[in-house]
Amino acid sequence: MTLIVSIDPGKNKCGMVLVDLDTCLVLDGRVVKKIEVVDLITSWKDKHFVDRFFLGNGTTSNYWHSLLQKKGLGPIFLVEEKGTTMRARFRYWELWPPVWYLRFIPNSLILPPQPLDAVAALILLEDHLNKKFNWVGTGDFKI
Repeated sequence: MTLIVSIDPGKNKCGMVLVDLDTCLVLDGRVVKKIEVVDLITSWKDKHFVDRFFLGNGTTSNYWHSLLQKKGLGPIFLVEEKGTTMRARFRYWELWPPVWYLRFIPNSLILPPQPLDAVAALILLEDHLNKKFNWVGTGDFKI
């Protein structure tokens, strides 16, 4: 089991996913407040061996990269995150298709009911690894 954490860094909140590279499954995904990021990573690391971290290179990435290194978490790879937030809306509807009566409306016109930062973190990883991951569970990311 090769586990990877991907982080879409933000100023006030971050999207995070824990994935199993061998099975291409998202094991956990959340949108958390800035002060909860290290605690969540520590919780995941206490339960699993996390092989590596991917961090989006945009908003506040220098802050997060420095903090994660100081905490001894790593290795940490910076990856391109341009456009991931916009693409997260489409990926959200791929993972959790809308209810039947909304399927007649183009996905570009339907706003997902949750913050999309965790889905953006997944896209960071999928783009970098050129792989699609399945997400078993709900897309409930309320913070």
